[in-house]
Amino acid sequence: MTGKIYHPEDKHPEPYQQEMNPHASAGINYGTTGPQPEHNNPPTAYDVKAVHDQLRDFGDDVLKQIPVLPQGARLQEGAIYLDLADPSRREIKAWGPMEAGPNNYYVPKDMVDYQVWNKLLGVTNPERTGEGNLPR
Repeated sequence: MTGKIYHPEDKHPEPYQQEMNPHASAGINYGTTGPQPEHNNPPTAYDVKAVHDQLRDFGDDVLKQIPVLPQGARLQEGAIYLDLADPSRREIKAWGPMEAGPNNYYVPKDMVDYQVWNKLLGVTNPERTGEGNLPR
């Protein structure tokens, strides 16, 4: 095995690629084997004004720990996300060619502390949000 990564966008000659396979890499989960620069250093809830205004109950230090994928970022198939633009605040599982659109504020679950994640979901149990007194 050579370890070469298959790139579907290289399947057809250049003048025909866009016509024959316009979304060639959509849905591919490169994981750690391929580049996903939008997952390396995404803006945070602190940086995105609409999200910052929406999460008034969170301190600035916590907002800086909540990554928000930029528009056009591909979601990893099978990964769990929360779209802060969705008023229902429920977890979604990414599939196929999903990507962050202009009206999405996707937060990847695997990049957020579990207590912050629970608070984002609207969990009010203090032990699950890190705000309760732990037994001694």
